[in-house]
Amino acid sequence: MIRKLEPADRDTFIRLSELFYASPAVLHPLPRAFHEEAFDEIMRSRDYADGCLLEVGGEAVGFGLVAKTYSREAGGKVLWLEELFVLPAYRSCGLGREFFAAAEQYARENGFARIRLEVEEENVRARSLYERLGYEDLEYRQMVKQLRPSGAEGEEA
Repeated sequence: MIRKLEPADRDTFIRLSELFYASPAVLHPLPRAFHEEAFDEIMRSRDYADGCLLEVGGEAVGFGLVAKTYSREAGGKVLWLEELFVLPAYRSCGLGREFFAAAEQYARENGFARIRLEVEEENVRARSLYERLGYEDLEYRQMVKQLRPSGAEGEEA
């Protein structure tokens, strides 16, 4: 089951988010404050970011986060699938597919022109799922200029 994050989910979200950022699916861990701030932003307003918990039998076993932006190139609003994490014991049970179906339904119902995501090249399992769901490589090289320490510069996570 997938459900929207609620204020009572703070500790659960932070625990799962820290597990995700300690996994090989991401480049580096983040400071705890970044997980807290992400949750606070979602609770403040779902205008720019939103999130959900993935549950099995009432137990939170993963989460998904999306961000919302606009792209002239895409012809309108873009839903960024920022993060999807499922505890290892619950992978390959259809939760990822369920999350994508819910995200795509939300995007269609709310006038989004495109859904976009990033995936580590080495994350073959995730890339395979995304390709099966119809996602294609975008021939851009991503670049970033970090304006605030991200945790990768020796800051404690």
